Amino acid sequence: MKSALREVPGSGMPKAPRVARKRRPLSREEYLDGILRGDRTVLARAVTLVESGREADRELAEQIVEDCLPHSGDSIRVGITGVPGAGKSTLIEALGGYLIAEHKQKVAVLAIDPSSRISGGSILGDKTRMTSLAASEMAFIRPSPSRGIAGGVAQRTREAMLLCEAAGYRNILVETIGVGQSETAVHEMVDFFLLIALAGAGDELQGIKRGVMELADLVAVNKADGANVDAAERARAEAQNALHFFPAAESGWTPRAVTCSALTGAGIGDLWKCVLEYAALTQANGWFAASRREQQRRWLHEMIDQSLRQRFDAHPSVRSRMSALEHDVAEGRTTSFRAARTLLEMFSRGSAG
Repeated sequence: MKSALREVPGSGMPKAPRVARKRRPLSREEYLDGILRGDRTVLARAVTLVESGREADRELAEQIVEDCLPHSGDSIRVGITGVPGAGKSTLIEALGGYLIAEHKQKVAVLAIDPSSRISGGSILGDKTRMTSLAASEMAFIRPSPSRGIAGGVAQRTREAMLLCEAAGYRNILVETIGVGQSETAVHEMVDFFLLIALAGAGDELQGIKRGVMELADLVAVNKADGANVDAAERARAEAQNALHFFPAAESGWTPRAVTCSALTGAGIGDLWKCVLEYAALTQANGWFAASRREQQRRWLHEMIDQSLRQRFDAHPSVRSRMSALEHDVAEGRTTSFRAARTLLEMFSRGSAG
């Protein structure tokens, strides 16, 4: 068996293996100070704390978010989704680079990634897919696991956005998985929703975006470069025509379709110009602020639902009977209604006591 000791260069003497040092816990005040200073390491630790499922972390995380609340809100929150292969991550990296270089503004990317069924962690890892942007001191990239449910990380994404805003990030880009209900969850927490499409995709791919086309404030046909320019323009015209069939948006904004190339950078500036035009219009007509107030109201109700479910699942009587009742329902010995009522009555009696 090989020794765990390594040789110290030039000495011939073995070197003791490195021992990972456990990071010192930060206080509530240290978290707030680091976030307000824009310290990315402290910000990352705060987001990790917010995402933690440990009961011990929950109270501190809530305190930190509350402390950051007065310093948040001054940003544009953009949700980004698209069909597989549309180049979402490449486009986000190009857009982030554009905002840093041309507008001198910080960019935070919160990416909702598919989760590993084994570890529960993110599978794709956007820091490895956005290496150039990740290297910038003005960018913060955070892949967060979806944990197998569309809204599972949505709650934490809202909190992460507030932390990023307090750290001085005026542009928050939220990338969805691109398939499933996560688009709806993200749409309900951002100011502007961008759908990335591509020319020449088969119906089986394009069909995925039909359900989210209605949510889009802008459709960007990516990969409009080289021999694909004409095809991209045709796809843009088709998307623009399709947008006319949807009801007028309450925001007063008329959704558009544009072409762009994350590879060459063509059209990226025009894309962001649309975002700024939308923000100016909706801030002027009051929709921007009204939409955020409604998002906060929905967040409150979602937190109540989630907290009640957590308490229900943790209730001793419920836990002791859940498995047996699930089996009875599966075998047809009782109805879902009766089983649910039984469990809820047990929960109510325990809560009342």
